[in-house]
Amino acid sequence: MQVKFEHVVKRFNQTLVVDDLNLEVAEGEFLVLLGPSGCGKTTTLRMLAGLEEVTSGKIYIGETVVNDIPPRYRDVAMVFQSYALYPHMTVAENIGYPLKVRKVRREEGTQRIKEVADLLELGDLLNRKPRELSGGQRQRVALARAIIRHPTVFLMDEPLSNLDAKLRVQMRGELKRLQHELGSTTLYVTHDQAEAMTMGHRIAIMKDGRLQQLDTPINVYNQPANRFVAGFIGSPSMNFIEGEVDLSNRAFRSKDCRVALNTAQLDAVRGRSKVTLGVRPEHIHLSTEPKDDWMATTVYVTELMGNETYVFLKLGEQIIAARAPASFNPDFEDRIWISFEHEGVHLFDSESGVNLYLMELDGVE
Repeated sequence: MQVKFEHVVKRFNQTLVVDDLNLEVAEGEFLVLLGPSGCGKTTTLRMLAGLEEVTSGKIYIGETVVNDIPPRYRDVAMVFQSYALYPHMTVAENIGYPLKVRKVRREEGTQRIKEVADLLELGDLLNRKPRELSGGQRQRVALARAIIRHPTVFLMDEPLSNLDAKLRVQMRGELKRLQHELGSTTLYVTHDQAEAMTMGHRIAIMKDGRLQQLDTPINVYNQPANRFVAGFIGSPSMNFIEGEVDLSNRAFRSKDCRVALNTAQLDAVRGRSKVTLGVRPEHIHLSTEPKDDWMATTVYVTELMGNETYVFLKLGEQIIAARAPASFNPDFEDRIWISFEHEGVHLFDSESGVNLYLMELDGVE
């Protein structure tokens, strides 16, 4: 079922939490709401579930405005960060509780519990209590309890945040596969950009209650709408250098940096003098030998990640991050020369933070 937010606003007293949210989620889509703590993403989910009232605007599930429909009649299922299992019930009883509330016949309920338990590999755990389960098993029970209802929409509020790093990676894949098999419309809240990039069909990035960008993971990464999105997505995050455009020499300049710009980048600047240059670590080339027009830097620290090395460099007074092969292992204070890939350079308005090249594509003055 399609979900739509139309000019939705949420205030808690005088505090604006969600500001004029317009968002459409297609039927069967896995949409991730991503942003830092306090950005309004969980409140957005809770308004859709009916757990928070909308201050203004409309929320649709299908063609129905659900603002005044009680939560139990919205046909949505929510999976919480804390699992919210009943400790005195067995796994089977926890999974089947929504059916009990709806007075489903025992024979039918038993069969549906078995089917969902098999889907999530819980068949051998049905007689255990939650305290006897691992974190990953508890999360699967919470998912099973949501799935058994066959809801119109699944809502997931940071369901993996209580798991250890290895289990989070495993559960990411399981959740993505499960959503594909069920074909259910899913809204998933997280502050973890790795979860968003690997799981969502699209990502809605929020900051201070406002939607910053809605797009596919690859477009959000390669074409960030503004400096906030560019810095929030990616690890290590994008490097930013404040400076100005020297039109006569067709270059970006700062105190310690000079980068040649191509025609499209110069056109995007549209007469602005002060801009912010952004470049991701993988778009920085490194050399241990001096090269013409390359910039001299000093190694600040390196981090070996196994398959690659993060190299943090001092460019003047600023620290910037670059990616290098695992075999690249310079010492502290070594001189390294760098250059930026032309196609990897982004230019942002220094005041608004907007991506100037995307403004140029959109025809925005």
